[in-house]
Amino acid sequence: MGWENRISQILEPEDCMYAVGQGALGVEVRVNDTTVLDMVSTLNDTGTVLCCIAERAFMKHLEGGCSVPVAVHSVIKENQLYLTGAVFSLDGSDSLKDTMQTSVSTQTQDEDCSDDVQHVGITAKKILRSSQTAAEKLGMHLANLLIGKGAKEILTVARQLNDAR
Repeated sequence: MGWENRISQILEPEDCMYAVGQGALGVEVRVNDTTVLDMVSTLNDTGTVLCCIAERAFMKHLEGGCSVPVAVHSVIKENQLYLTGAVFSLDGSDSLKDTMQTSVSTQTQDEDCSDDVQHVGITAKKILRSSQTAAEKLGMHLANLLIGKGAKEILTVARQLNDAR
């Protein structure tokens, strides 16, 4: 677009994390509609699916949602899925942030690997089940790590303040 001269600062993930699943396109399909599921499965990007599974598992395990300040950053490098997750107080005065990683494979298989198994609401055909499970466990483990450091207390206060508004 030729707007490079308008860029005054590049925000790195360490400085500006994002909401769970932000930037990923999801297509909702009826549970037993295998024809449509097969059709849209060709759109899957394995890395994006695995990142979304990890991010959604993180948020789900924290019992997060749109009204609480939970942020993430995920990336796959050399078959390692890195997930950084954070929780914040509403005024930003209190926060917890940490990163964990797990091994995954971004290879796909020609045959359906899903067996109608969903990982945090995501059905991903042709993506290795072991990688999907590893991504989901990563999100849960990171959430547990932050819970052990006090994340539940921060999010409880955030929910109470949101409810009071």
